[in-house]
Amino acid sequence: MTQNPPSLRIPRLGWLLMALLALIWGGSFVANRQALTGLPVLTIVAMRVLGGAVALWLWVALRGLPVPRGARWIGACAVMGLLNNVVPFCLIVWGQQQIPAGLAGILNASTAVFAVLVAAAVFPDERLTPARALGVALGLGGVIMAVGPRALAAFDLRSTAQLACLAAAVSYAISGAFARTALKGIRPEVSAAGMLTAASALLVPAALWHDGLPQAAPTLPVLASLAYLSLAASALAYILFYAVLRLAGAGNLGLVTLLVAPVAIVLGTLIFGERLSLGALAGFGLIALGLLVMDGRIPLPARRFSA
Repeated sequence: MTQNPPSLRIPRLGWLLMALLALIWGGSFVANRQALTGLPVLTIVAMRVLGGAVALWLWVALRGLPVPRGARWIGACAVMGLLNNVVPFCLIVWGQQQIPAGLAGILNASTAVFAVLVAAAVFPDERLTPARALGVALGLGGVIMAVGPRALAAFDLRSTAQLACLAAAVSYAISGAFARTALKGIRPEVSAAGMLTAASALLVPAALWHDGLPQAAPTLPVLASLAYLSLAASALAYILFYAVLRLAGAGNLGLVTLLVAPVAIVLGTLIFGERLSLGALAGFGLIALGLLVMDGRIPLPARRFSA
């Protein structure tokens, strides 16, 4: 049985929300870099998830959304908080101490590639079709090109930082597969609030133990970056994400990932004067091509098979 290609028709509001979401998430890489000028990694991530959790619970309360109870719900939030917040946020922010925001955004674009591999390994209905297999191969080739083959053999701080961003993408992919079964039937805003709360319960004590309280009050740019990360890149972004899902459909969500990286590249260049290698930019092009092949926007030549 063949699968129908994803719908290519996206309403105008869907495009606008996708562009806004990409702008917000692309800006998060620049906000991370700014926050790192005044605060350590764990403190930044802890304040991001705590602020995002508070904002989302206010949204849930204002909307009167139902909230599940019981150990299963708490356990699902704990796993999602670990896989979708604690691990990737910490790895990305740590990695950005050594690599530009634009490169971190490019490596983050590989999330969709790893998501296809994880889904194919876990779900029978998500098997690797020829288009998906080719898309994955192109995407992984783009990752290798962006990182640089020599960096894979030289484990200095820069190459380790790039691998940390790739590990974050893998963690995002695993969390997506887990959420498909564990959070089925739960309002997405509630799920997001729950997992950010679970992440806060782990990260806030860890940050206080490891980093302690800041020795001096953070500067205004650092505080603005933290507000952006918690309120815009976490709380608002999750609300927009699921609005895009309803308007554009799951098959089109990969476009958001593609749009995030160029935003991070442009903002990193404008604000911090970052310069990326041609290999990194070419690698992003291969990743983008792979995602377009995977979701059917660049169809493979039709083949006929005799019975």
